[in-house]
Amino acid sequence: MGKFDKLYDDYMKRRKTVLAMGGEKALASRREKGQTNARERLDMLLDPGTFTEVGTFMRHRQHDFGMADKLIPAEGVVAGYGKVDGRYVVVVSEDFTAMAGTFGEYHGKKFVWACDFAKEKGWPFVGINDSGGARLQEGMDTLEAYGWTFRSQILASGIVPQIALLLGPCLGGQAYHPIMNDFLIQSKKTGYLGIAGPAFVKTQTGEDITLEKLAGWEAHAMKSGGTHVVGEDDKDSIAMAKKLLSYLPSNNKEKPPRVENGDDPEREIPELDEFLPDPNLRTPYNMYPLIEKVVDKGSFFEIHKYFARNLIVGFARFNGRAAGIVSNQPMVLMGGLDCDASDKLARFVRFCDLFNIPVVTFVDCPAFWIGSPHEWKGILRHGAKTLFAWADATVPLISVMIGKSYAGAHYAMLDKSIGADLVFAWPTSKVNIVGAETAASIIFAKEIKEAADPKEMARQRIEEYRTKYEHPYQPAERGYTDDVIMPHDTRKYVCRALEMLENKQVTRPWRKYSNINL
Repeated sequence: MGKFDKLYDDYMKRRKTVLAMGGEKALASRREKGQTNARERLDMLLDPGTFTEVGTFMRHRQHDFGMADKLIPAEGVVAGYGKVDGRYVVVVSEDFTAMAGTFGEYHGKKFVWACDFAKEKGWPFVGINDSGGARLQEGMDTLEAYGWTFRSQILASGIVPQIALLLGPCLGGQAYHPIMNDFLIQSKKTGYLGIAGPAFVKTQTGEDITLEKLAGWEAHAMKSGGTHVVGEDDKDSIAMAKKLLSYLPSNNKEKPPRVENGDDPEREIPELDEFLPDPNLRTPYNMYPLIEKVVDKGSFFEIHKYFARNLIVGFARFNGRAAGIVSNQPMVLMGGLDCDASDKLARFVRFCDLFNIPVVTFVDCPAFWIGSPHEWKGILRHGAKTLFAWADATVPLISVMIGKSYAGAHYAMLDKSIGADLVFAWPTSKVNIVGAETAASIIFAKEIKEAADPKEMARQRIEEYRTKYEHPYQPAERGYTDDVIMPHDTRKYVCRALEMLENKQVTRPWRKYSNINL
């Protein structure tokens, strides 16, 4: 027997206990339900053989309420670092089989370590959430650990990308952690997010409500806007996270990785010349095919697909370069901007600006939505966020005006005056302060009212105004747009612009940050 055998045997016993997580019975139960466990999820996310665990033997210090001899393997959360497609990331994966993955003092300390380490190393943070909530047995130690975690991730925000994977329940105060990440990916089958569980809601209101209705993917991907990407199951959600990471730099000092894919940057797209259903822009059309045709083939990755569908945002590539895409969707609410779409746009643009990702817009926007419901919800306050986002941005900004670009939405969708580097307009675009109908009804109100045939006079004056102003050439004459281009040339103009602006530098007076409307 070797002189260290006893020590090594003890070590192996302890490590085996940790690696066993909540035990075979608990793991088998998950397998029967089709659920993956905390360590399997890390294996699915990370390149084989690259994971290094940190905090393996961390343990709580609570002795009351039956906790004195309670061993919670890895404190209910596996933490460490590894590689995704050859690039380092810092990861945490909550283990529901170990005391329901409850969040206590040392569980929180592992989260804090991960956020701080990611920030110091300049590596993305990926958190996999699957927890029964706060560990009430630890009282104030649990409560304080939440604060440490929130502060740590906030101080890392804007330095490294943060992605949350919701592959189990995440309720109560703990739900603020994933919601404050840059992106939240939720599994349709296993992910639940909410500030309270259904039992609490029923107690307070008497309403009979299910967890799916309160905290499932539809509640947050469609209604609240908290979920950015939806996966069919654990495997699909993790694949989504890996794809998302491929568009992002590791930190705010780097550029996003470039991927050569052989798609000709000078490729013309003849079918775009007949893409719009009618020259007067009165027929709704689907913007998705346009985006797919212009970007590198198969490269568009949508964010917030189910929320505020009148606006499309996501990542794509142009000649291998990553870019953010912001586009109106005329099929929904005519592509007009409401409060939710404004929030969606502003946060996405600010993320791109933080991480050196250029933004390209495709514009067909009649206006911000008006009316008492929108006023009372705060359309001015929410709409102002879009203006702050564009004016604050220092990354390359390119706008392509496809159709309408009117009033405040003209700035909200990116124009020259708010900060665009280059603005291109299709011959089909209508760029003006308002539409011809609205303008004529105000400018010629008296003349129309007193005319022998008011309808005919209104038609004439509308056409007069439309001919004079409602087209892309007046802004081109003034230099408000850089060129009017044929639709089939859109891709080559965007690719050339991104190449030319690749090393854009902006210097501004020092300040902490802008006081954006929130």
